[in-house]
Amino acid sequence: MARRKSARIAAQEPKPPNRYGPHNGDSDDAAGLMSASQPSSPDSASSASDPDPEPRPAKRRKVTKHTPNTTRSQTKYSKSNSLSLVQSIFTSAPHDGRALPLRPHRPSYHQPLLLSSPSVQASLLKWFQKEQTTRLMPWRKPFLTNPSRADLSRRAYEVWISEIMLQQTRVATVIAYWNKWMTKWPTIEDLAQATEAQVVNMWTGLGYYSRARRIHAGAQKVVAEMQGLLPDTVEGLMKHVPGVGRYTAGAISAIVFGEAEPMVDGNVMRVLSRQMGLMGDVKGDKRVVDVLWKAADRLVKVVAEADGEEGEKPGLWGQALMELGSTICTPKPQCGKCPVTESCMAYAEGLALARGLKQAVPDIEDGIACVLCELVEEDAMEASSQATEKKGRQQTSKFFEAFQASSMKEKDVASRTPSSQEINIIISHAQRFPLKKPKKQVREEEALVCAIRRVSDGQYLISRRPDKGLLAGLWEFPSYILPASNDSTTKSRKKQALDYASGLVESTDGYRGELGTVPWLFSHLRLAMHVHLFQLDDSDRSLRTLPLGSNYRWASSDEIESESMGTGMKKCWSLIKATRE
Repeated sequence: MARRKSARIAAQEPKPPNRYGPHNGDSDDAAGLMSASQPSSPDSASSASDPDPEPRPAKRRKVTKHTPNTTRSQTKYSKSNSLSLVQSIFTSAPHDGRALPLRPHRPSYHQPLLLSSPSVQASLLKWFQKEQTTRLMPWRKPFLTNPSRADLSRRAYEVWISEIMLQQTRVATVIAYWNKWMTKWPTIEDLAQATEAQVVNMWTGLGYYSRARRIHAGAQKVVAEMQGLLPDTVEGLMKHVPGVGRYTAGAISAIVFGEAEPMVDGNVMRVLSRQMGLMGDVKGDKRVVDVLWKAADRLVKVVAEADGEEGEKPGLWGQALMELGSTICTPKPQCGKCPVTESCMAYAEGLALARGLKQAVPDIEDGIACVLCELVEEDAMEASSQATEKKGRQQTSKFFEAFQASSMKEKDVASRTPSSQEINIIISHAQRFPLKKPKKQVREEEALVCAIRRVSDGQYLISRRPDKGLLAGLWEFPSYILPASNDSTTKSRKKQALDYASGLVESTDGYRGELGTVPWLFSHLRLAMHVHLFQLDDSDRSLRTLPLGSNYRWASSDEIESESMGTGMKKCWSLIKATRE
């Protein structure tokens, strides 16, 4: 496979900003409405005892026991046991893929059947090649086989921008932004010459504004130090380009440079957890994440070695998995339309449940039981099938009883096309993958937004947010977060607005009232913004703005229209403008 080398300059990647209380990731605006895509390590529990002066008996081998009260987060994680676990999955002899999920079962049960199924791999690629002609995206373009340096630089830049925009944002939303972006800055050199304010303003509405700032910083670095061409390897991209993580680096390396690198986003994790029958926490269990990344890495390398156009397949394969997860293998999958059901363990398990097929419990030796899958009790199994026919629910609730009977045979599974009722049971079962953890409750807050308008020229007082944290560096009308214990009423908010504004201007005699409330949802909080209008009669020159510092200024309506503001504050501005119309 051809390799395309580019400059690799060492640099320190900045950490994402954080503000407005406890908040995970760098999601700094409401547009994403999702938590950051990178999984975090699980809480680890360890114990220690004081030294025992008495002689100790010989140590027995420690065995992880599966009980209904044991969760994966209670099992200590380490790199060594993670590597051992991965090895046990991927070095074992392949299973036949037609067995029900054994509880307990061996780790090798999760070895992807896709690894040894060239026909199924081909089916997925064929499906994607058709799909990408009907679900058009402007950043999807043919692989460059003999590109000039300028063509390669532009292609890498286009993919980079699309992948960053697609983080936490829907495809339908990104298409319009990407087209507008490329019209304004068609090359990475054009972007590097833009100002940060221009870039952030262009990003308005996409949310997570730290992404825009890191893109801008990255473009300037690549142009200044790498002659305008992004590195071609995952290591180089993550090390030298601000804001590029493991997933984005894999996407650029595979799609643009033809490197056999995995591309694992939330969609791919869901696809692989179902393909592997892995009922684990893809957001909180580091071991599960490691196994899925290893599976994706092995798969893309196997596919890349197959016959095909040089360099093209890694990118096609990664995009095919992502497309499958975003269109077919969704949280509520369309299993009847899936091109890879033949290798899907969740599908096989669901079909076995639907047909009452049974398997005996194996004799699992100490220390080799799977520690990735959470145990699911009968009541949970029953609840997972509540949308199916009564027969389907009864079969699901008796899931574990089925393990006590005889082995099922291949002909029982493949003897006929599943009926619509059986498909419903399969879908209900597949929805349990990956393991779903309860979502954290969204915090609710209220804020006062004070629009202070000068009578003399109609300009408004605006302030710039801190350089780090939520909505970092964006402009807004002076705002104040109400205390958590606040008993908010129209009367109480008026008093608080007057108190707050008195610290900004010398007179609040021009208070005009509360214009309305703008609700806005961030990834971690639900914010109600109460907009209050003040008119500052500055005909008396003694009435001036108090000394507030360089983060405050007066701005005309036209300047506010073009200023970098969060989407929620833009909605407040629409409410304010209406008072002058």
